[in-house]
Amino acid sequence: MVGDQPVCPPQLLLRGWGTVLLSQCLSSVFSQIPDPELLPTDPPKKPDPVTSETVVFWGLRLWQVIGIFSMFVLAVVITLCCIFKCRIPRTKKEIEARHAQRQAAKKYANTLETVPPLNELTEIPGSAPDASAVQTLSEQVQTQSANNSQPSVVRVSEEHPSSLTLPETA
Repeated sequence: MVGDQPVCPPQLLLRGWGTVLLSQCLSSVFSQIPDPELLPTDPPKKPDPVTSETVVFWGLRLWQVIGIFSMFVLAVVITLCCIFKCRIPRTKKEIEARHAQRQAAKKYANTLETVPPLNELTEIPGSAPDASAVQTLSEQVQTQSANNSQPSVVRVSEEHPSSLTLPETA
């Protein structure tokens, strides 16, 4: 029995192959079972939705913060509009009126440049008065009353409010 190999009973061979297949299946099944440390935890809780009653900061609700911010922006816009006069005229008439006003202001400014200095227009104290100086109303009344001993009535004519008419005494 030199060339004879020992023969395994078929039951033993079947058990061997069954054990190999069982270990293969168990290893593949156990590889699919996750580690408890690696298991996912509960998903994070979603934050509460933002509503108008949500407290934003300093104990103020969202609608209060929006209101305060809008008031601030409105105050800045109104202030800037008042400072820079950025009102837009609405009608052609207003545009033409504004243009005429600017032209008149420009003409007046140019006229002011040609006005002589104030000291040339007024009398300097201590200088000799001019004979061509215009008498004031009080000076005219004083000269008239010096000429006449009786009081006279002074009337302002209606045609020329600046001219005076004195009653004639005869």
